[in-house]
Amino acid sequence: MSPDAVIVGTGPNGLAAGVTLARAGLSVELYEAAPAIGGGLRTESLFDSDVVHDICSAVHPMAVASPFFKAFELTARNVELLHSPASYAHPLTDGVAAIAYRDLVTTCTGLGPDGPRWQRLMEPLLEHSDAVVELLLSGPGTLPRDLAAPLLLARRILAHGTRLHARQFATPQARALLTGVAAHSVGPLPSLAAGTVAMLLGHLAHGGGWPVPRGGSSTIAAAMADDITVHGGILHTGCMISDLRELPPAKAILLDISPAALSRITAGRLPRQYQRALARFRYGPGAAKADFLLSEPVPWTDPNIGQATTVHLGGTRTQILRSENATAAGMLTEEPFVLVVDPAVADPGRARPHKRPLWAYAHVPNGDTTDPVELITARIEKYAPGFRSTVIAQRGISAAQYEAYNPNYVGGDISTGAVTLRQSLFRPVPRMSPHRVPLPGVYLCSAATPPGPGVHGMSGYRAALEALRREFGIRRPPLLGVDSAAPGTPRSPQPRRTTSAPTFW
Repeated sequence: MSPDAVIVGTGPNGLAAGVTLARAGLSVELYEAAPAIGGGLRTESLFDSDVVHDICSAVHPMAVASPFFKAFELTARNVELLHSPASYAHPLTDGVAAIAYRDLVTTCTGLGPDGPRWQRLMEPLLEHSDAVVELLLSGPGTLPRDLAAPLLLARRILAHGTRLHARQFATPQARALLTGVAAHSVGPLPSLAAGTVAMLLGHLAHGGGWPVPRGGSSTIAAAMADDITVHGGILHTGCMISDLRELPPAKAILLDISPAALSRITAGRLPRQYQRALARFRYGPGAAKADFLLSEPVPWTDPNIGQATTVHLGGTRTQILRSENATAAGMLTEEPFVLVVDPAVADPGRARPHKRPLWAYAHVPNGDTTDPVELITARIEKYAPGFRSTVIAQRGISAAQYEAYNPNYVGGDISTGAVTLRQSLFRPVPRMSPHRVPLPGVYLCSAATPPGPGVHGMSGYRAALEALRREFGIRRPPLLGVDSAAPGTPRSPQPRRTTSAPTFW
């Protein structure tokens, strides 16, 4: 029997779409090219069977804040989100570091004369946090339920996402602390898109926090996959889909893939105007990643940095602007922005005696082929002399190799498309229904669609709701909670799941 819906790709958005459609009572099948599900939510033992490393995403502020994950009740599904005392740290020279603690007052105290300014920036956003997150993750065209949210955001994005940002803080610590968060946009700075990212992630650092899942990111993917199979869904792994005609007949097809892959998989069947618009979609700088197995914690010059799971290595605001703008222009710099994650700070169970995982990536030009291990090691060593001597094992993944690992990361772009103002508003193309592909029953549900990058599941959720409405006449969103069962949920005697590749001929 043919399924009602088919999903290609089992990253967080593909899985979110699968959860939503299966909860609505549809028969759903998901196809994944890799041997394991998860996309950016994979965790593996790289150097030692007792120590696991997150292959892509490691820290998950959206697992706490996303409307999808809130409705899904992630923490009620044996996914424990663990916090370090500080959400993130930003070392500067001479052993000085700025620390963003979960506690806003403690953070402000550490910022000296900029403490009151930081509090005025973040406190109103925290007071309206649910509305702020909902607005930014709803995508264009959604009316806010709380009018305070857009007003608060607009003022702050203009102040910190334009050249006005130079007037906002007096100390190097506060300037660098916020600019490091803006650099998560992986593109030119300052920009309105980067200012938006800074406001979203910056205020969450003092609210729901920047947690890591106990045991690694794959626990999130496993919880979603389990819910799909319990509701009758089937997951196929090791199945590379190169043409839509390889899929079984289905009323709805949802694609958790990049626009470049969409062009390939549709094999010339897209309308010419849409295809031309899709060809104008741009990809941003790449990420080059290094994984380390350490004999001991990183010997940061400022021990307070060791309170943070996430550490931004970029130097002063001026230095971050210089390196990020050079990278966006296609130039590999000797001192790129580097993001370091030490998961055992929040999850001590990830470490073993004299064995500790460390994850780090550098921003590099799109498609760069440089092995990043030495580049990243030198950046860490600058702020943690003696780091090299703690390294037991290491491996590097260049930006070009990241695309080979996950085709959604074109040229190593882990955002599945440049995070610019235009591509935030019109992602992937200017269209009233951005998730809808102009082919019968086909939808794009990857991070190349609103609301964009991040492990929030909202791109898949929104695409699934649109497919339910248009293809099946189901207008009421299904319940996603642990104890809720959607009307019409199929009652299979046994959950169905397969890892064998189907035959398409």
